[in-house]
Amino acid sequence: MMYQAIGSSDIQFFQSIVGSPFVLTDADLLNRYGRDETEDLLYCPDAVVLPSEAGQISRILAYCSERRIPVTPRGAGTGLSGGALPVFGGLVLSTERMNRILFIDERNFQVTTEPGVITEVLQETVKQKGLFYPPDPASRGSCFIGGNIAENSGGPRAVKYGVVKDYVLNLEVVLPSGNIIWTGASVLKNATGYNLTQLMVGSEGTLGIVTRIVLRLLPHPRHDMLMLVPFHSAAQACEAVNAIFLEGIIPSAAEFMERDAARLSLQLTPSSIALDEQAEAFLLLETDGNDPELLFRDMEKIHAVVQRYAVGETLLAETADQKAALWKLRRSIGEAVRRHSVYKEEDTVVPRAELPVLLDGVKAIGRRYGFRSVCYGHAGDGNLHVNILKEQLSDAQWNELLPRAIKEIFELCVRLGGTISGEHGIGWVQKPYLSIAFNPIQMDLMKKIKHVFDPAGILNPGKIFD
Repeated sequence: MMYQAIGSSDIQFFQSIVGSPFVLTDADLLNRYGRDETEDLLYCPDAVVLPSEAGQISRILAYCSERRIPVTPRGAGTGLSGGALPVFGGLVLSTERMNRILFIDERNFQVTTEPGVITEVLQETVKQKGLFYPPDPASRGSCFIGGNIAENSGGPRAVKYGVVKDYVLNLEVVLPSGNIIWTGASVLKNATGYNLTQLMVGSEGTLGIVTRIVLRLLPHPRHDMLMLVPFHSAAQACEAVNAIFLEGIIPSAAEFMERDAARLSLQLTPSSIALDEQAEAFLLLETDGNDPELLFRDMEKIHAVVQRYAVGETLLAETADQKAALWKLRRSIGEAVRRHSVYKEEDTVVPRAELPVLLDGVKAIGRRYGFRSVCYGHAGDGNLHVNILKEQLSDAQWNELLPRAIKEIFELCVRLGGTISGEHGIGWVQKPYLSIAFNPIQMDLMKKIKHVFDPAGILNPGKIFD
């Protein structure tokens, strides 16, 4: 498809809509908006526009659809699959000015928010009223709620509480035509027609731009307990997670960290945590609720389960500072890997009981192709983040052999009943592998859905599929 480059008359139109200060054309700024957290990729847009409300977005999208100007929606730019990269240039539409929490409905346990609100800010704001928004991606201190919806984000507590899709009740969306719709109703049950709300969640900004969000909330749990368990076998660490569930216990987090992942994290953010030198892997296990005695009994049961395996001395966090240090260890791994080496991160997911097979398979593929991987992730969900390190690999090995290795990893995931992305999305970089997960009929259906919403093909083009 041929797209139109942005010219001076287009810039003037955008300025007339949002104001001159909110249309960016400076080269350094375009460079900034041409990146996200996906590897070292850079695709500069022709311009960046920062609207403040849905009406402005409506006029911009209608204009761009008529003139075939590509528009790439952008939140905080923390994505890991290239979803916010303007690969065809054109216009980046940033939601960063749309950053208000509009209404907290304590009676109905709901919050209405704009998409540019930082996830952790939303969580802390509703917590002050005794309410709980559980999805907590690693980048929660910087990522936007709108981006979380675009990618159907998860995080550590998805194992007990679910992912973003489980909390979205209703969305205001601007379609590529410029029309503004609400996708559903702000109710807990809705069997009225097709579920447009859930179609939007995880659509990676390819169908419309979300401008208002209604989320359901829960009562905030008053207590939690946190335990770090070192395992002498990484495969056994994965096995132990399913064993905990088989005992009837649902932890609020069950996070897996290989030894190298934990060590890299400590190098980036040193702390008083002493890692067991004999351990191949660690599980970070959390329970939460309102009855401390019940939580303690659950932790005793979890401790009894892990003792069936070859484990070292467990660390039960006794203070808020210890809990914060353990969570920092886990949440800093992604940044630590990025600092260590050029890398590629694959967001694999399989049924939880198959996680040991996936981990062994990833390591076997790495040995065949000569790369080292650092693995960590949400073991309770079967979601393993595989970070493939370039280190001493030549550019030829990296560029020619690595795609074949990644293809084998994804094929293994699908054979095990899983798929190629659990929470990072397909975006730009995973697009070549989508046919591993879907057959031609499924692909054709998705492309037809895209065409219905965006017949001009201007909204986040090049993402998910061509």
